[in-house]
Amino acid sequence: MPQAAVSGLQRASVPPSRNPRELWADTFRAVRAETERRAGPLSAEDQTIQSMPDASPAKWHRAHTTWFFEQFLLKPYAPGYVEFDPRFAFLFNSYYVAAGPRHARPERGLITRPTTAEVAAYRAHVNAAVDRLIRGASSAELGAIVPIVEIGTHHEQQHQELLWTDILHAFAQNPTNPVYDASWRMPPFQTGNASAYADLPAGIHSVGFEGKGFCFDNEQPPHDELLREARIARHLVTNGEWLEFIADGGYSTPGLWLSDGWAKAEAEGWEAPGYWRNIDGHWFSLTLGGLRPVDPAAPVLHVSYYEADAFARWAGKHLPSEAEWEVAARKGLLADGFGVAWQWTRSAYLAYPGYRAAEGALGEYNGKFMVNQMVLRGSSLATPKGHERVSYRNFFHPPARWQFSGLRLARDARPRTETPA
Repeated sequence: MPQAAVSGLQRASVPPSRNPRELWADTFRAVRAETERRAGPLSAEDQTIQSMPDASPAKWHRAHTTWFFEQFLLKPYAPGYVEFDPRFAFLFNSYYVAAGPRHARPERGLITRPTTAEVAAYRAHVNAAVDRLIRGASSAELGAIVPIVEIGTHHEQQHQELLWTDILHAFAQNPTNPVYDASWRMPPFQTGNASAYADLPAGIHSVGFEGKGFCFDNEQPPHDELLREARIARHLVTNGEWLEFIADGGYSTPGLWLSDGWAKAEAEGWEAPGYWRNIDGHWFSLTLGGLRPVDPAAPVLHVSYYEADAFARWAGKHLPSEAEWEVAARKGLLADGFGVAWQWTRSAYLAYPGYRAAEGALGEYNGKFMVNQMVLRGSSLATPKGHERVSYRNFFHPPARWQFSGLRLARDARPRTETPA
């Protein structure tokens, strides 16, 4: 999951009517509670499973986000703080080399101990210490710790999303099709004409985060992008459109695919989006609410960059660049830009001009991943409320499809004889 360094953090302004200590203590507590809410429906066995190297157990997510606050906030800034368990730093560090050695990522599912109860106690121990630190901080101390509290809460929100995507992948390996939450429903989405496209004017446009509030470092610095005239789909690609792609041999036509994508699709036997099941000639999909019929009107989910690119080629279109997506979103041209599906772009995940990673362990948060990955924009149904931004840059490897990832199309500018919609 994309992460970032303190160097690029922009702190939200504190309402003058609120005590800043109370504000940040409440924010911390609310984010930590949301993690527990998402883990609530899971059994101890559910929380231990790791279904692939790219996923992590729910218990590990709960412990890792706790270690983050312990490592980067409490140890440096809370005098006299006593670690809950010195062994946990090795078990629950992720990839912060400067923070010390760590357990191998593909083997996180082998950590049956500590138990989920011990992880809960670990979270309570750190929660209490952070609350004391915030509420007892002087003004000068608060200025130093707030950036760590804020990036820590946004970091935890990223893991809240991963908690859902990772457990759904684990459930998809179970032939009984387990149900995470029987009451779960697809969030509202807009339906519309699939041929509705919005004009993107050619010219120089500002891209990247600027202004007040929080951002990750990979969203900065703001810079100018030169765009050609283009058109971008107002709506996300739907399951119904994807069914047409399948029926037309989309998964059996190598000419539609990038070479690496075709090799991956052949090796893994892709015939439909992730979690789709063909049962007696009818398509179903495993969701957080269990196995349900595929809704042709709903946006397609769980497709890789390779599939998105092949679909776009089949449709005679292409994926938008991340700059095109951001400009369109800022102009209010996109339906379901947020809250349904992350949207693949054709942009490689690279540093913006002038980007510099911070020094130290937190500088490993983002910059070292800027290779061999593609950018997704928007946010998904798993993204916690308040965590989305028009400048947010998500990124994954091209084969990844366990995320709630979809797409919208783009095309070259209309011929001058075409009548605008």
